[in-house]
Amino acid sequence: MKKKATVIGAGISGLSTACFLAKAGWEVTILEKNATIGGRARQFSHEGFVYDMGPSWYWMPDVFEQFYQKFNHTTSDFYELKRLDPSYRVYWNDQTHSDIPATMGDLESMFESMEPGSGAKLRSFLKDAKYKYEVGMKDLVYKPSLKISEFVDFRLLKGLFSMDLTNSFSTYVNRYFKHPKLRSLLEFPVLFLGAMPKDTPALYSLMNYADMELGTWYPMGGMHKFIEAFESIAREQGVTIQTNAEIMRLEKNAGKVVAAYDVQGNRYEADVFISSADYQHTEQHLLNGSANYSEKYWNQRVLAPSALLYYVGINKRVENLRHHNLFFDESLEEHGKEIYKDPKWPTAPLFYLSAPSLTDPSVAPEGCENLFFLIPIAPDLSDDETTRERYFNLLLERLKALTGNDIKDHIVYQRSFSISNFKEDYHAFKGNAYGLANTLRQTAIFKPRIKNKNLDNFYYTGQLTVPGPGVPPSIISGEVVAKHILQNTDL
Repeated sequence: MKKKATVIGAGISGLSTACFLAKAGWEVTILEKNATIGGRARQFSHEGFVYDMGPSWYWMPDVFEQFYQKFNHTTSDFYELKRLDPSYRVYWNDQTHSDIPATMGDLESMFESMEPGSGAKLRSFLKDAKYKYEVGMKDLVYKPSLKISEFVDFRLLKGLFSMDLTNSFSTYVNRYFKHPKLRSLLEFPVLFLGAMPKDTPALYSLMNYADMELGTWYPMGGMHKFIEAFESIAREQGVTIQTNAEIMRLEKNAGKVVAAYDVQGNRYEADVFISSADYQHTEQHLLNGSANYSEKYWNQRVLAPSALLYYVGINKRVENLRHHNLFFDESLEEHGKEIYKDPKWPTAPLFYLSAPSLTDPSVAPEGCENLFFLIPIAPDLSDDETTRERYFNLLLERLKALTGNDIKDHIVYQRSFSISNFKEDYHAFKGNAYGLANTLRQTAIFKPRIKNKNLDNFYYTGQLTVPGPGVPPSIISGEVVAKHILQNTDL
């Protein structure tokens, strides 16, 4: 008789876990709270506009490809992957902008033009970043991080001592570069990790290798294409996916979960249960006394930011923009303080704008543009429509001033999404968007564990556990959990 697994949540980590368990011969069911799958990587459409709701940067294409190959597929089986060149544009506080080239020769020339000698320094910086990427992404992130002895072998020990775990990212960058724009370029990727550069281990220069060497890509048709690919693989492996099936209660007996009940009262039995839903929500609302961690523990965690998002459709084309645009025309330091040190709605926020219709005409009606705005904000702020409208008007003013695009009278669709929506749609702890901040004390064995210590058959996967936030780490998280279950389940 086949072993049975129930996965709670059809985000990327839940889909990944399900695929690996089903490939091993298990009978797997995924139960998804929402009407569509993908978690934060869901998609919606409106009158010809197609919006990716969350992730918009396709980095680390090797992680996706490795996943597909384990199921006898390749990326091109599912979508056309296009490398963006330039990778993105940055608007600065001196009213200038920089296009970040996709080729190393052009990138080194750009660095050299800003700071003599920095071209050679960039080569050295990225050589070290490549080593960190290869050790980090091929060895460290595939550890379940349940005990320190997992890391006790020569290659990993050598790697750990070479990974700058105790140095801050900002200090590390400062060894190589002095020009503030170059420092900002190198520091910006770690903002996706949920902490200021001075509070992030220098290990994460591996993100610069992912950015500058591996490149920024886009799956034609939208980011949701990789969700469709994972769903296709899951169904090939025999996985059953139920939507509109939010889990409301878990039934326990003799140190195990024996059944899950969804919002309609349906009962799902399994040998093993894996939560790809929000870890804190699972612990505090479903496990009733069998949690790994207390409410106090969770309130002491350092969270990555939440976000204020706008999905906008306009009935004209834009100029002076790229697919990805970073607006660094205000102080990163001050904005960071208002996220991490003194949480409040930001006074003068940095923001990000994606215009995927510049690359992919299929995501907007002809002659129109699909725009996605993002402002990083502190989690758990009071969130209301008046605040959202105020910040949207601020973005429109900044966009007009910096790029010449006056879109206010051309908006034909607008939708916002922020803290209250993250809580409602994903049960996100304090409405966070990116999980836990990747500080040293919240890395590897210091992250919430993938295994419940009180229940023999209950596990966790996703951005709040190892290896961390982001789409590629979530893909890996699913594989790590599935592999651990397969190696340690004796039923």
